[in-house]
Parts: sequence; structure tokens; C-alpha cells
Amino acid sequence: MNSQQLESHVANLLVVDDTPDNLRLLSTMLSDKGYKVRGVINGEMALKAARSTPPDLILLDITMPQMNGYEVCEHLKADCRTSGIPVIFLSALDQVLDKVKAFAVGGVDYITKPFHLEEVLARVENQLTIQRLQKKMHEQNARLQESEAKERKKSQQLELALQQLQNAQAQLIQSEKMSSLGNVVAGVAHEINNPINFIKGNLGPITEYTEDLLRLVQLYAEDFPNPTAAIQEQLEAIDFTFLRNDLPKLIASMSIGADRIGEIVQSLRNFSRLDESELKAVDIHEGLESTLLILQHRLKDEADQTIIKVVKEYEDLPKIECYAGQMNQVFMNILTNAIDALQSQKSWEKEANDNSPIPTITICTKLLSDFQVGIYITDNGPGITEDIQQRIFEPFFTTKQVGKGKGLGLSISYAIVVDDHGGQLRCFSIPDQGATLAIEIPIHYSSKKCFYKEDLVGL
Repeated sequence: MNSQQLESHVANLLVVDDTPDNLRLLSTMLSDKGYKVRGVINGEMALKAARSTPPDLILLDITMPQMNGYEVCEHLKADCRTSGIPVIFLSALDQVLDKVKAFAVGGVDYITKPFHLEEVLARVENQLTIQRLQKKMHEQNARLQESEAKERKKSQQLELALQQLQNAQAQLIQSEKMSSLGNVVAGVAHEINNPINFIKGNLGPITEYTEDLLRLVQLYAEDFPNPTAAIQEQLEAIDFTFLRNDLPKLIASMSIGADRIGEIVQSLRNFSRLDESELKAVDIHEGLESTLLILQHRLKDEADQTIIKVVKEYEDLPKIECYAGQMNQVFMNILTNAIDALQSQKSWEKEANDNSPIPTITICTKLLSDFQVGIYITDNGPGITEDIQQRIFEPFFTTKQVGKGKGLGLSISYAIVVDDHGGQLRCFSIPDQGATLAIEIPIHYSSKKCFYKEDLVGL
């Protein structure tokens, strides 16, 4: 019933009195004022009438045989169908205790007999007005709750849309970023690969030519033990004895350097994985090593001294079926964050306190089951508070200074591990005691047999 219907509604009243004269008098008085009135002469009839067609108001006599008004009211209030009907008691009893009891059993008003028309009408209209206002208030509350529910739903939809948009934007940015990095790395590797192969290919003949020339000089020295003054002067000028001993060492050192550059080029190619965009079985340790090589410059100072120690605790693992390039992105993002944490001002307490631990990153790999492996990257930096731990995988959330980070690395890593590999990425940290990022992925993603550990046993 809406507000307009409430205003035009004709009230339906139930009058209960065992005295026929009183019943007729009240019914006539109230009918003349436009109310719909039903009259009954005892409590049992009153309950039946109220339950069959609930009235808007009940005028109830207290003193009746078999069931008095108090009992009738208690029955009415105990029944969910009639509990909300207001009851005005009618009685010749004028003691305070009688009135108190009437209100105690659920009555809303009390009219003392003999009653006056004006008083009855005023009290009835007052209760009906209260009832109309209550219904109107309930109706408005219902509309308000419905409106709030709609607004909450809209807000949730907008929040979901915003989150999806942020995720899409983050993935686009990170995808473009890593694609560009992969292209640059692959291009550099390719450009270095050709000249280094050329150098490595020529080092063999150079070694042979050098040995031949040195043998030739040795033969000349044996056949002509007394060189001319000019030759003797030149031998002393170039320190031929030292040159003869050092030249093979220089060539051997160049060969070692060329081999090292070749290894770096191969690591760069492994990191970019541009030729491995499909799901395939790879050595996860190879990806970790390639990533560490890319980040080597951040682990050492200008004098090539180690400033962040890396501890590797690798178990023998089978090849993992994954998107190698994407997993390398995950390793890069997590290791970069660990390095940033260790290089933050809070973690460099060692400068002021020689007893502080050396900044360390520990990389641990474990075979968790026949179906799953774990990669755990731990730093002994300042750690992460609980409130931040709950948000670190949100797109664009970052605790770094403006311009230092965009809050995309871990959110993209989460999407790669969870969505693209059916795994799990979690953070464990205690403030001032470091942090661990736990990557747990299935060995064969296509089998979808994923089992997760709830804690880091043995780490």
C-alpha cells in the first residue's frame, strides 16, 4: 500500500465487548464517523475475526467471561498475523495496576468506562494516525533500502569494471614493456653474437700463428747466437723474453673472455625467449640464472664488489611446462623488488652498524610433489606490513616514491602465475624480518593437477 492509498484508506475496526449495549453504542458511534466496524462479544470470536481479516485497530474490553481482554491481547501479540495490530483496552477498572498490566501485555491505549464519544474518537484517530505514519515510514525505509541496494550494485559493477580496466591496462603496459625489453635484449644478443663468433673463430689461428712465429724467432736465435747491434737493441727495447712468455697468456685470456661473452649472449637469448612463446617444457633454473645475469649490475658496486649476496638452494627439478618468457618476467619483477627493498635506506643499516646482516637474496627451488614445484625468493630487507601484503598484487599499487615504480610488476606476475599457469603466488613477510614471494606452479599445466601447500615447511 503506497502513501496515496494510505491517505484514502477507510480504517477497519474490530470492537470486542460482552455487553451488547456497549457494543451497539461503540459500533454506531464509529460507523457514523466513516469507519468500517465489526463487533464480537467474546475473546474466542475476537481471535477468529482478527486472524481471518486483520483489522486496522481493535477496541478490546478487559472484563469478559472465559477469556479476558488481557489473555486475548497476549494471543494476538503471539501470532505473527495479528501481532502488529494496535489494541485499545476498554474497562471500568480504573486502578493504576490494571492500566500497567494492559500496557504490559501489548496494549497501546486505555479508555475507562463510561466512555465519552469525543475521547473514544480522539484516541482511535490518534492510534490510526500513528499506524499510518508507521506504515509510511516502513514504506519509505523499504524504498530507501531498495535504492541503496541498487546503488550498491551499481557501485560494485563500477568497481568491477574499473578493476577489469586496470588489469587490462596493466597487462597492456607490461606486455609492451616486456616485449620491448625482449626485442632489445634479443637484438643486442644477435648483434654481439656475430662479432664474438668472428673473434672466437680467429683466436685459434692466431694462437697457431703466434706459436709459429715464436718458434721461428727461437730458430733464428739458435742459428745466429750473435745478433747485430740493431737487433740486440730492439730485443731489449721490446723485452722479448717477457713478450714471449706473456703473449700466449694474453691470447688465452682473450679466449676465456670470448667464451664468457658467448655465455652472456646465450643467457640474453634465454631470457628474451622470443622463439618460445608457446607452452613448452623448460629448465626453470636456466630462467633464474638468465635473470640474475641481467640484474648482475645491481648486485655489485662500481668496483665489482658484491653488495647484495645471492644464495641459491636449488633442488633437482624436472623440466616445467610453462611459457618461458612469461616466467622470466615473473622472476625479473620479483628479484627487482627484492633488490629495491635491500637497497632502500632502511635496509642499509650495515653502514651504521657492523653487526647488521649482509643484504641477501635467497632463491630456493623445491619439488613439492609429483605434480608441482615451488620457487621461493626471500630477502632479508625491511619486510612488508600486513595491510600492504593484502594489496601488493593490485594493479598500480606501489609503496615506492613517485617515478620509482608504477605498481605493475607484481600484479602482472600474479596474473601470469595464477591465470596463465594455474599456479599460486603468495607473499609471506614479518616487518623488519624480510619477505618471501612464493611461486608454486604445476609441472604439467595441461594436467591441471595443482596441489598447494599452506605454509613454507623447511624454508
